[in-house]
Amino acid sequence: MRIPKTLVAAASTVAVLTTAACGGGTVSETPAAGGGGAATGGGSGGQYVAMVSKGFQHQFWQAVKKGAEDKAKELNVRVTFDGPASETMVDQQLQMLQEAIDKKPNAIAYAALDPQACVPLMNAAKAAKLPVVQFDAGCDGSDYPLNISKTDSKKAGALAAQHMATLMNDSGEVGVIGHSQINSTGVERRDGFLEELKAKHPNVKVVDVQYGDGDHLKSADIAKAMIAAHPGLKGLYGTNEGSAIGIVDAAQELKLPAGKVVIVGFDSGKAQIDAIKSGLMAGAITQDPIGIGKATVQSAVDAIAGKTPAKVIDTGSYWYDKSNVDDPKIAAVLYQ
Repeated sequence: MRIPKTLVAAASTVAVLTTAACGGGTVSETPAAGGGGAATGGGSGGQYVAMVSKGFQHQFWQAVKKGAEDKAKELNVRVTFDGPASETMVDQQLQMLQEAIDKKPNAIAYAALDPQACVPLMNAAKAAKLPVVQFDAGCDGSDYPLNISKTDSKKAGALAAQHMATLMNDSGEVGVIGHSQINSTGVERRDGFLEELKAKHPNVKVVDVQYGDGDHLKSADIAKAMIAAHPGLKGLYGTNEGSAIGIVDAAQELKLPAGKVVIVGFDSGKAQIDAIKSGLMAGAITQDPIGIGKATVQSAVDAIAGKTPAKVIDTGSYWYDKSNVDDPKIAAVLYQ
């Protein structure tokens, strides 16, 4: 079943950051069309990279934006960072991509919500001779983009499954709450988890897979329904920040004792980190969103200079739990 493409017309206010190459600058408030977000930042050089993200409001995307702006300042280029309010708003994101093409930047960086719907606009970018690099999730239906900077999501999903199985003593029922059945991150984090369990942990039985669109309220309702439908459920896996927070909220609303259901999440953010430190959540997989932002801008600048960036830049994934959440190497890739 495809997630409906939703176009929201409401407007929200977001910060637009303008910074000089040496730091400092001013902050102004401007409305963003369509309920999403937009920001400019980085250096004050002549080159301009237009970034169109899968989202804007989640802390993960704010961390990607920070990495992009940090690298842009270092390289003295200007970046804009646009994204819809929700990761189900495919039509709104495509409109943002069209607007980015119309601005005729030196390069475009894109993270695809729908890997096929973006193909006509990739063709438009090609016709306009605008180099395109990708981040997080690619436009799989097009061979025009030069590269992608991302987490190896199948590997990360498998890592989540390994820890889930260990925490469940390699037996019992588990449920999965995914954030998308369309974009590659949702599909690969789900499949990596399921394939790892099937291949190496046959006594861990997946009893249900449902989708909350990355919305913590919807994910909480799904988690409560799964727990009610499967009284012996021993584990729940959420494939992104919103999914995982929804599971945590459900456990709190149901007043489940810590450890009653093993909760494994994805990404970080204050809510997940606090839940892990309290013992309510067993652990999570974190990406390096700041690293994704930096690698994306570097790839775009390389493309502008006529260089060929590496086809796939894997920025890594890491397991964290109560035992290592404060380790400097892990803390460096967490965001709050």
